[in-house]
Amino acid sequence: MAEPHRSPSGVEVAVRGLCPKCGAATLFAGPVRFADRCRACGLDFAGFNVGDGPAAFLTLGIGALIVILAVSVELAWEPPVLVHVLLWLPLTAGLVIGSLRVAKAWLLASEYRNAAGEGRRR
Repeated sequence: MAEPHRSPSGVEVAVRGLCPKCGAATLFAGPVRFADRCRACGLDFAGFNVGDGPAAFLTLGIGALIVILAVSVELAWEPPVLVHVLLWLPLTAGLVIGSLRVAKAWLLASEYRNAAGEGRRR
């Protein structure tokens, strides 16, 4: 007997880029850009309002972490400026893009699971 269909958890959606409805790996069309809709089940991803909130918080949080690490490295070893540039720029970009992808997917999965939508007056 076939196993009943199970929607993926928010963590699975976030980490693997799965559709929150059917579980197909169709959530993203680019590194951090959602596809318009799921190619497998037709769920309209454009209808979700994820916005830029995760980008602001992640950029500030990761920026603070990188500054602390860069100052610590500077005080401990005093490397040339080029070392800082080669170390911190790619690390910052990778962390922001990677965590932004996960945060946006998790937020979309939460909106889907809770049937969140814009408030409407009757």
